[in-house]
Amino acid sequence: MRLMFLGDIVGRSGRQAVIQRLPGLVERYRLDFVVINGENSAGGFGITEEICQDVLDAGADVVTLGNHSWDQREALVFIERQPRLLRPVNYPAGTPGRGANLFVARNGARVLVMNVMGRIYMDALDDPFAAVARQLDACPLGEQCDAAVIDMHAEATSEKQALGHFVDGRASLVVGTHTHVPTADHMILPGGTAYMSDAGMCGDYDSVLGMDKEEPVQRFTSKIPRSRFEPANGEATLSGLCVEIDDMTGLATDVAPLRLGGKLAPAAPGFW
Repeated sequence: MRLMFLGDIVGRSGRQAVIQRLPGLVERYRLDFVVINGENSAGGFGITEEICQDVLDAGADVVTLGNHSWDQREALVFIERQPRLLRPVNYPAGTPGRGANLFVARNGARVLVMNVMGRIYMDALDDPFAAVARQLDACPLGEQCDAAVIDMHAEATSEKQALGHFVDGRASLVVGTHTHVPTADHMILPGGTAYMSDAGMCGDYDSVLGMDKEEPVQRFTSKIPRSRFEPANGEATLSGLCVEIDDMTGLATDVAPLRLGGKLAPAAPGFW
């Protein structure tokens, strides 16, 4: 099974890059399943129903969220009727939507996808480790699902790494999102789970985390805000990773970073 995960979409530039490039990537790499974090896709803050549908129509199978899940208030409503949009699974009971779901890939495989949010320097949510464990217990890899993907939306790399080791051998992939900077630590853990601390973002890297750089620099140097943050609109880089998953075990056999277009040095999965 061939799976691609793309990091946080930031603004119009990131959206356009995903919508324009993803259909060709699905065909070129014969992708069976695509997951994309979309929590910054609407002007850098949240997601709308129209944007979500555009990303799904382009070839994404699942769109995940994070701490900006509800920045666009309509998301509180349409997430209830969109099973392919996931918010963090460790939100309190009664939160709209779902944090995990089982999907069918293009090759017929059953793929469990969950979105979970860390607690270090983030909102005080329920325990992410316990929340993930409950989902994996309810849908074990190799029994109720053929692959399991976890989007760990968190600030601290230590928390992301700890979760990777916590589920090693029980998930196909643990990948971090939220910090918008791709890390160089993609690997397969000893138990067979592919891991990367942060997938990066789909957005303009001539920026400060996808935002036009003038206002963030102004705030750091003067401590005086002058305007709201706006997404940078230069050419976007698609950042993420690709994973080859064994059809028999559901564990990773290879993992490689993906970077296409824009400012970052290109990286493409050589094993395909």
